[in-house]
Amino acid sequence: MQTLVAAPKVNLAPVFETSNGSVYQSDNENCWYVDFAGKFARFDYRCMMKLKKAVLGIDIEALLLATDKAPDVEIVFICACDHCYVLTLLEIIAFKELLEGTFVMLELNRIIHDRVYRLAF
Repeated sequence: MQTLVAAPKVNLAPVFETSNGSVYQSDNENCWYVDFAGKFARFDYRCMMKLKKAVLGIDIEALLLATDKAPDVEIVFICACDHCYVLTLLEIIAFKELLEGTFVMLELNRIIHDRVYRLAF
């Protein structure tokens, strides 16, 4: 007889969403899930910050103005993380928009939380 073990239920709360992707937060696992470029990836806090730094650090203007015959793709690889993205210029712009919006929403949530609990006590 086979024993089945049910996987723990993961509650994903949407943090930010665009037409190109979305970011979800899991309070049970203390992580974020990024749904972008056909990939649904899990990131802890450290890897999410590294992802933000790597993507926001890409100089789109330099890539657009480059006259060499290099392909217009960028590989985003994060050390100590299992995920890698190969993105075109348009995908980089969309990913930047997604990550910037995500961190604005997280900061807004922190500000609201601080204000509410400061007034409550």
